[in-house]
Amino acid sequence: MDDVTDMPFRQICKRFGVDVLITEFIASEALNRDAEKSFRKMQFDEAQHPIGIQIFGADEDELLRCLDVVEQRQPDFIDINWGCPVKKVAGKGAGSGILKDIPKMIRITEALVKRAHLPVTVKTRLGYDETSKPIVEVAERLQDVGIAALSIHGRTKTQMYKGEADWSLIGEVKANPHMTIPIFGNGDIVTPEQAVEARKRYGVDGILIGRGAIGNPWIFEQTQQLLRGETPREVSIAERVSVCREHLLKSVDFKGEHTAIFEMRKQYGGYFRGLKDFKQFRIPLVTVSTLEETLGIFDRIVEYYNN
Repeated sequence: MDDVTDMPFRQICKRFGVDVLITEFIASEALNRDAEKSFRKMQFDEAQHPIGIQIFGADEDELLRCLDVVEQRQPDFIDINWGCPVKKVAGKGAGSGILKDIPKMIRITEALVKRAHLPVTVKTRLGYDETSKPIVEVAERLQDVGIAALSIHGRTKTQMYKGEADWSLIGEVKANPHMTIPIFGNGDIVTPEQAVEARKRYGVDGILIGRGAIGNPWIFEQTQQLLRGETPREVSIAERVSVCREHLLKSVDFKGEHTAIFEMRKQYGGYFRGLKDFKQFRIPLVTVSTLEETLGIFDRIVEYYNN
């Protein structure tokens, strides 16, 4: 999730119980050009282990060239994004665009596995469109070339994020007796209850939570609590504001005030979801341009809901 799963947000998610972290996806070509933003995306601290650096691209040579730079950061694994459906990525044959050419996908993956000194994992989708969902066969072929784990989003490339994720094929991959590597499922998991149900129903080794974590780092803690048979705790309004404030301040330190203020706007819907009469604060939060103004709105939120 570009401009979402940056280092400040990962730090917060780790505190609230996430097991494994993955960076924002990073273009191999940008790494090879020494692009500053791409190098910043690779930053993480020791507390974030285990963590994978996710890369994407369509050119085998570019992907192979960037491995040295990625491995110098000493992540626990390297994740290849064969799943992003957005036009600027997939339209160039990267991300889920590679699902139009499965042989190329397998060939590049094998080359990366052979060259890398770290475990290589893959994230992908069911297939390119409704007429072709070869994920069961593709999963076997990816395992055969040596990937360490596979994450599957339950949609095709052409679906983008529309409709419902089809977990039945994810479950079919996991149930395949030929599969021995960990299989992780992804798609439409926005509550702890959905995460636990999907894990139990489809037998996957783990659940990837993406959009459901935006502005909601507590989803990891609450899912862990449910898995232990406990009742997930309620998060107070004061805690929501406190963690959101911390998130913003960390982002300002990491990216600068202007960028942080802009990128945090997509997080507020999660942090304050469900609050009655919140409309009076929503528009100001996504239109102010300074840290001082934003912190002032946070103070007013706390005062309003405490009365």
